[in-house]
Amino acid sequence: MYMMVVIMKEAVFLTMSLLVFSMTTGCEKNPSATVSKPETPSVAQQSAEEPKMDDTTAKMPQTNAEWKSRLTDEQYFVLRKKGTERPFTGKYDKFYEPGTYKCAGCGNVIFVSDDKYNSGCGWPAFSAPADESAVRERRDLSHGMNRTEITCSKCGGHLGHVFNDGPAPTGQRYCINSAALEFEEQKP
Repeated sequence: MYMMVVIMKEAVFLTMSLLVFSMTTGCEKNPSATVSKPETPSVAQQSAEEPKMDDTTAKMPQTNAEWKSRLTDEQYFVLRKKGTERPFTGKYDKFYEPGTYKCAGCGNVIFVSDDKYNSGCGWPAFSAPADESAVRERRDLSHGMNRTEITCSKCGGHLGHVFNDGPAPTGQRYCINSAALEFEEQKP
């Protein structure tokens, strides 16, 4: 009887391990790729839950009602409720015009078109932010996955996630919701 209980516990452990493994690799560009150990966020990243206040941030909406009046329903869902648009539906997924991509919530420049590429993941993908200070990283354990969430450093809006399977030289894939972005065309 004791041996049977031990075998049952091992079977449950293996089943749960496989389930967690399959859930954590679901958002990867290449599902057969090995899962790398996530980096532990730095103290600056962990304490950066709230965006830094400056003159621009002081004019931003403070309540949910103010945000709802400023954003479309989809933008509000993504930026303020940490939602995700369906893959291959965003207006910037297959969009490659020269210019800058700004946060739809506050206008902060987040990415430039030179760093955009077609990753095939179904969302706009960038190899690096326009400036390291444009985004904040935070460990995201939602939905049974271990990911790194990307938020706007000015308004705290959810943009998407970053993965370590991008092109050289950064090796990063910033997988971003189109609804979180607004595009500004490059002036000639």
